[in-house]
Amino acid sequence: MTPIEDIQARADSRRIAIDKVGIKDILHPVRVQDKSVGEQRTVARFAMYVNLPHDFKGTHMSRFVEILNSHDREISIASFPAMLREMLDRLEAESGYIDMRFPYFIEKAAPVSGVRSLLDYQVGFIGEIDAAGCRTKVQVVVPVTSLCPCSKEISERGAHNQRSHVTVTVVTEGFIWVEDLIALVETEASSPIYGLLKRPDEKYVTEYAYDHPKFVEDMVRDVAARLDAEARISAYTVESENFESIHNHSAYALIERDKATTGCRD
Repeated sequence: MTPIEDIQARADSRRIAIDKVGIKDILHPVRVQDKSVGEQRTVARFAMYVNLPHDFKGTHMSRFVEILNSHDREISIASFPAMLREMLDRLEAESGYIDMRFPYFIEKAAPVSGVRSLLDYQVGFIGEIDAAGCRTKVQVVVPVTSLCPCSKEISERGAHNQRSHVTVTVVTEGFIWVEDLIALVETEASSPIYGLLKRPDEKYVTEYAYDHPKFVEDMVRDVAARLDAEARISAYTVESENFESIHNHSAYALIERDKATTGCRD
């Protein structure tokens, strides 16, 4: 049988290195740890990249998919270091990047009626590796309610509020549950949100939000204070985007802190 030439293995003469090359937006079923029931099955969207030296024409795209499939769907933030190192080894690269994002569902009880429903959150695991070492991060996007303190102060009746997305990205020292990160954010909102509310619940969350007004600046500062107090978190970014109900734009704030230098652990 005549050998088939691997064109991408040819040398390249343009002497231009590529910072990231790989696959993006590939869906793969995964199992992630669930604090309540042990594990949750979901579908993650992956981006996987490596660097490409100036003298290499192309990378081996199929090997990224092979790496995903070789882990038998048991993929977590703890498995990222091994995946990153395997990626560098198999693709003969010096740096690599994996971004895994997936919907994560938590069952919540309404505050008065107790009726239970699922609420979806967006969760991400992010890993990078290079000569300096390996770094992994966990990200959660938490939808909450925020009520404007200024509107409450100046209005005779009511106050405008909005649904907000608080995004927290953390570097951890040791294990931390996704549920705990989400609860930390929801505690500092004007009100959490729920998948299902009965009339008594709606009355409760409306009045609760009115009693806990927050500017976008308050939101990020209060969440940051909680993250500062959490010993398992060594670095973080907290962002809040408030989708304004009386404007056609969002309010936004961000705080980024590095509490310590961390490495990557197997």
